[in-house]
Amino acid sequence: MQVAIITGAGSGIGLCTAKMLHEAGMAIVGVGRDAGKLAQLEQAIADPDRLATLSVDVTDDDAPARIVGLAMARFGRIDFLVNNAGAGSPKPLHETDDATLDAFIGLMLRAPFRLCREVIGHMGEGCGIVNVTSTYAVIGGRRGGAYSASKGGLDALTKHIACDYGPLGIRANCVAPGVTMTDMVRHRFEDEMFKRVNVETTPYPRLGEVEDVASTIAFLCSPGAAFINGQTIVVDGGWTSTKYLSPRALTSTWIDADAG
Repeated sequence: MQVAIITGAGSGIGLCTAKMLHEAGMAIVGVGRDAGKLAQLEQAIADPDRLATLSVDVTDDDAPARIVGLAMARFGRIDFLVNNAGAGSPKPLHETDDATLDAFIGLMLRAPFRLCREVIGHMGEGCGIVNVTSTYAVIGGRRGGAYSASKGGLDALTKHIACDYGPLGIRANCVAPGVTMTDMVRHRFEDEMFKRVNVETTPYPRLGEVEDVASTIAFLCSPGAAFINGQTIVVDGGWTSTKYLSPRALTSTWIDADAG
């Protein structure tokens, strides 16, 4: 039985990924800060023989050892690591203070780095790491700031792992979601500008759902992805790779933002 560690497993993409990998026959080690959300994971999977959860802040110094220790104690092996935990609401460079910079890098670069380092010695041929980055790791993105820097660093780390540990049969890949309808993002659609920037520039009739991202992660943890290594799969309906504008955007009347 294969074993997958998933951070940020209590909700959104992480929760959906945990359910999909469990359905594929894996045992799950679900990690998250919120014990209440992890309880929802336990209720959703309802299989104590193939599920272990740990409420921990992944940025804590002892978090990697605790996570890996639980996986080995309960299941005796680690086949996949999904670094999914993250935070949103980035600010541009000139609005970002040091505390925000440290928080973003700590959660979305330092913590995954340390967890990858902790698990790699327990992995062998057929194992893999999936790091959840972002379209902002691909294009930079307006207002990206520390968020873009963190996710871009995680992308580079993934390529390093693919290169150095690929000869051992250990794969590393990124999944880069675009705007995905999670609880962390949904409220931002109350901002009309945010809504337009995403809806009017996506050449697909809807935005991403957690299932779109989770199924891509699950694929990368499957035998069908056995020769995929060092890659980024962007899940965004074509947002980053096209210069699409909706008919409404193309026919709208342009105004001078500085007028008046």
